[in-house]
Amino acid sequence: MKTELDIPAVAVFLFFFALVTVMGFVASHWRRPKTLASLDEWGLGGRQFGTWITWITWFLVGGDFYTAYTVIAVPALVYSVGAYGFFALPYTILVYPIVFMVMPKLWQVAKDNGYVTAADVVHGRYGSRLLEAAVAITGVVATMPYIALQLIGMATAVKALGFEGELPLIAAFVVLALYTYSSGLRAPALIAFVKDIMIYIAVIAAVSVIPGKLGGYAAVFDAADQAFKAKGSGSILLQPGQYVAYATLALGSALAAFMYPHTLTGIFASKSATTIRKNAVLLPAYTLMLGLLALLGYMGHAAKLKLASNNDVVPALFQTLFPSWFAGFAFAAIAIGALVPAAVMSIGAANLFTRNFWKAYVNPQVDTAGEAAVAKIASLVVKVGALLVIIYLPTQFALDLQLLGGLWILQTLPALIFGLFTRWFTAPALLTGWVVGLFGGTYLAWTDGLKPLHMLSMGSFQATVYVGLIALVANIVVAVLVNLVVPKPVVTAEAVST
Repeated sequence: MKTELDIPAVAVFLFFFALVTVMGFVASHWRRPKTLASLDEWGLGGRQFGTWITWITWFLVGGDFYTAYTVIAVPALVYSVGAYGFFALPYTILVYPIVFMVMPKLWQVAKDNGYVTAADVVHGRYGSRLLEAAVAITGVVATMPYIALQLIGMATAVKALGFEGELPLIAAFVVLALYTYSSGLRAPALIAFVKDIMIYIAVIAAVSVIPGKLGGYAAVFDAADQAFKAKGSGSILLQPGQYVAYATLALGSALAAFMYPHTLTGIFASKSATTIRKNAVLLPAYTLMLGLLALLGYMGHAAKLKLASNNDVVPALFQTLFPSWFAGFAFAAIAIGALVPAAVMSIGAANLFTRNFWKAYVNPQVDTAGEAAVAKIASLVVKVGALLVIIYLPTQFALDLQLLGGLWILQTLPALIFGLFTRWFTAPALLTGWVVGLFGGTYLAWTDGLKPLHMLSMGSFQATVYVGLIALVANIVVAVLVNLVVPKPVVTAEAVST
């Protein structure tokens, strides 16, 4: 990859970055309410984001689900291990039926009761501050490394332009912090339009142009196959020993995806349950893009790139096979693709801190304006924390934490989702299950060197399974057993809306 400053690429990059910066500040006046001084307005955009007229929810949910790091990491994984890296495709196919069936009901409960976070829903259902705190803490901790990964994606694009040091990254996130503080969720919702259109243009151009320059798709697959054989690992076809690992990783990731605060923020900000259902039908279009994007990993082998890191495969392809101005456009798309999810993630974490820590324990009498003020400051702290992780800790630290983050957030599923459909479980049972799943799963991942997969042996049966799914099963089993043994208390919380 080039290391000197690429002037045409930098000029195009700066133009589009300036464009979204202006949009971020203008967003505070877009569909402006009487005041932004409430979590409903600042943190959820007034719950008015619709589908057919503005496509806001489609872009917002897609924008914070398919992130800058997705653009970098999925092709990098395919470049490294081959077909196994395509687990993201079935995962993003499985997730939308779950969204279609579950999320409209969750939205309705949140809307009817004025809930802003998943922990609000859990407290309202079970009346347990401990279970609420468990869900809130898990959400914040699992989100922090996710924001850091967006910085990694942005840093990769900035480095490809020829910039050195951390100053460009810091400047970009100062801008992000300012317009998120000013505009709240409206900023990433508006910017998501530009971000997703740019990503689609870059990906479609890549899968249309690059194979032709490399001899066609047959040559691309053949080159990748030869490269994997030469290094003795990876394959363009899934191997029998990978089937269970592939399937459980896809299923576990699908179950975890919409437990994160940022994806739930997009759900809670929707205008109606119908909007969510329509988006669950439309969002698989992003999966098509993801499949095309993953193929760039194979193209990296066909182009015979010399990379310092697997994460450089996408920037290197654009620099090598496209004019400088278009490479700058693609890098801008990646960088902007970091801003949208990072903004929503910081807002989601700030909402949790404000509602489920500050209001619950520090100032129960805080008014709506006070909540918004606390959330704004908390969102800044979250961003600064993620930035410090990238600057002062090795990149691998953020990657390892993200692997654990998926495991952790999956353990909030029983408390959040089961209560929508049954009143059988109790707070002590779910809290005990959460403890076993979270700490037991973390221990397994730690003993495996912070890998997402664990070898299960049961007699003659052996299989490699996603550790988050193992932890979730343990979580549910323990919750069921405790619920059967411990007498049920009288439930005083409000009834879940049906």
